[in-house]
Amino acid sequence: MSEIKIQTTPFDARFPNVNQTKNCWQNYYDYSKCVAAKGEDFAPCRTFKRSYMALCPNEWIERWDAQKDEGT
Repeated sequence: MSEIKIQTTPFDARFPNVNQTKNCWQNYYDYSKCVAAKGEDFAPCRTFKRSYMALCPNEWIERWDAQKDEGT
């Protein structure tokens, strides 16, 4: 049986405060830019995705994805 490894988002000195809203958005944005430039299989892109998936509420991610799909 495979072992599940659970990790939290590492500390980011750009966001030292408790409120992680900007950190959430920045990781989502960085992931989008990274995928556009390098593709989904690029390891740093996956790091951004793991971070925003851990930090952002699912409703925000779904709304941002929908907006991105609509081009707004």
